[in-house]
Amino acid sequence: MAVGVLNKENEIKVAVPNLQELESRLRTLGFQVLHPRVFESNVIYDTANAALRARGELIRIRQAGGESIFTYKGPATITRHKEREELEVAVAHPGNLGLILERLGYIPRFRYEKYRTEWAIPGEEGIVMVDETPIGTYMEIEGPAFWIDNFATRLGYSDSDYVNLSYARLYLRDCELRGIAPTHMLFENETVPLAERT
Repeated sequence: MAVGVLNKENEIKVAVPNLQELESRLRTLGFQVLHPRVFESNVIYDTANAALRARGELIRIRQAGGESIFTYKGPATITRHKEREELEVAVAHPGNLGLILERLGYIPRFRYEKYRTEWAIPGEEGIVMVDETPIGTYMEIEGPAFWIDNFATRLGYSDSDYVNLSYARLYLRDCELRGIAPTHMLFENETVPLAERT
């Protein structure tokens, strides 16, 4: 989504068992790398009693590739796909924004990291985002509903493979399956310099 533009986000996730195989399929279908692989650090803010989460809303500061973005997401409508309002704005000073949010009563509730590569076919309406996370690799397909279903099928997936959970909920599910207490979704042996992380 273009930064600073009001838009509706319409997407699905699917788990990716083999990253190299997926990349080969994307190239075969004519996809090209739109934005090369980049490390992302995300912080979700909420009130102490999780008022935003209770309403299905989210505010987040994301830092990636030397840029920072502040995002608001509205309540989701979930059918086969997940659709919700998404507003984004570029931020010059994410640390100061974090302090402002805390002064207003919002606190950092959840941190998560990933490596994202964005793929697109020139002239097509949608985008494919491949996220390598501490809990596995996921592909997000975003665009019009028909486009999502068409390319999901052509990439070897059906709607039974669709996942409409946030990374926070996927992380909680992963912790439950492994029998560990949830904290934050962070890489254990991260090689990215500390200065590039939040």
